Amino acid sequence: MLKQEIEKYIPYNEQEEKDKQLMLEYIDKFENILTRENEIAHFTASNWIVNKEKTKVLMIYHNIYQSWAWTGGHADGEENLLKVALKEAKEETGLENLKVLSNGIFGLQILAVDGHVKRGKYVGTHLHLDCCFLLEADEQETVKIKEDENSGVKWIPIEDAVKVTDEKRMIPIYDKLNKKCLELKR
Repeated sequence: MLKQEIEKYIPYNEQEEKDKQLMLEYIDKFENILTRENEIAHFTASNWIVNKEKTKVLMIYHNIYQSWAWTGGHADGEENLLKVALKEAKEETGLENLKVLSNGIFGLQILAVDGHVKRGKYVGTHLHLDCCFLLEADEQETVKIKEDENSGVKWIPIEDAVKVTDEKRMIPIYDKLNKKCLELKR
């Protein structure tokens, strides 16, 4: 199912073309690509959560990366990455009412993750094979912090998403997602 979803995805730019190719190679190469047991690379699902007007994006202040970021998490064996994305969005923001705007995957990217300590254990440098989904939420709905993962949740003007992140590697990704959102508004 995931392999077919990635195969049918039409890359938005050169970065996505290359990452799509590598993701398909990794799916064929590794049996445990959906779990963290694969310490080289594994699948994650992320979200670009926008308001109805697509003028704001909901971001969390990520405790590990110490930066404003999108929501998302590890597949942990689940092949349906939209299911993972929705679960993570709800857990990390407290939102209950999310509308899926993308017809399937909205963005593909392979992200390098530096080694870090999580829950008292060292996690080595690895790759996240990420599929992003476009979601819509009501900015009037109450949000809440998930203290073990983030220390802030807030709506940010969409054009400022690239300005508030301290993760330089995420700027081109957030910029790409913003451009795709603007194209949907036309």
